Amino acid sequence: MRRRACIREEVEEREAAYLSRYATLSAKSKGRLYPEEPCEIRTDFQRDRDRIIHSKAFRRLKHKTQVFIAPEGDHYRTRLTHTLEVAQIARTIARALRLNEDLTEAIALGHDLGHTPFGHAGEEALNEVYSPGFRHNEQSLRIVEKLEGRRGLNLTWEVRDGILHHTGPGKPATLEGWVVRIADRIAYINHDIDDAIRAGIIRDEDLPKECIKVLGNRHSARINTMVVDLVENSWDQPEIRMSPQVQKAMDELREFLFKNVYIGSLAKKEESKARRIIKILYQHYVENPHLLPDYMQENIAKEGVERCAVDYVAGMTDRFAIRMFEKYFLPFPWVDF
Repeated sequence: MRRRACIREEVEEREAAYLSRYATLSAKSKGRLYPEEPCEIRTDFQRDRDRIIHSKAFRRLKHKTQVFIAPEGDHYRTRLTHTLEVAQIARTIARALRLNEDLTEAIALGHDLGHTPFGHAGEEALNEVYSPGFRHNEQSLRIVEKLEGRRGLNLTWEVRDGILHHTGPGKPATLEGWVVRIADRIAYINHDIDDAIRAGIIRDEDLPKECIKVLGNRHSARINTMVVDLVENSWDQPEIRMSPQVQKAMDELREFLFKNVYIGSLAKKEESKARRIIKILYQHYVENPHLLPDYMQENIAKEGVERCAVDYVAGMTDRFAIRMFEKYFLPFPWVDF
């Protein structure tokens, strides 16, 4: 009868034999903040993926805005469906390039855990009221290192690095992290076009014709063009890149979305209300720290009430933030019995 411990070891051996020379091997991980005994079956990156999926922060993504605040339809993306689309695209790229698919998936599934309610509107609001500043990628790292569970999820260094550097000026240390960084952009550019067309904000014929000529005139065609081009230009290379032509078309399509969807469109008409809700809730908890949950009370002495108020508000779903705002600031009807 085979020892169960051999299963993980055999997987690690297969990685070493098959994966690209530029891939990150599970057996070569830089490790965790708190040392643990290895799993008998799963590699370290598989364990990280599973921990993220089973976390409360991951489940909350289903009720957090992607672009459209409180959409009426069932088919608009949420932060959770965005995350799943990023993971799918990133896994496809990683498998084609013979990179570590488990590491890529773990980074992708964890990259947006720190997003606020109401999408980037909530992020901007907290950044304005919290003096050290607020960025969702840093909050994602904070969740997996400190906030989720007794001492965070205790993920490997490589997953934490990829989560932190999926956006912003810092650069991922692994090619798997780079894959997620680019897959995130491929996903949101294409699904935000899809949602904006569904909402009647833009039409197919409004899309820049030169971009469509390069990338394709359908949602799936554009994703396929970007992914195939990325794989062809990154094959057996120490970097992840697209051809100049496809990169230019993707960047121009992103600029089009900023001009026509992300800034000043009907999709954003409720954002000023969302910002006010976030700012008012944050200030209310700073002034009334006893209203923060019991599990946060001991952190107030360690990190300050402002930090704890940010953590609590940032972790809310859209509907929970609205419910708390109604609870504290809207009068309840009085009934004469």
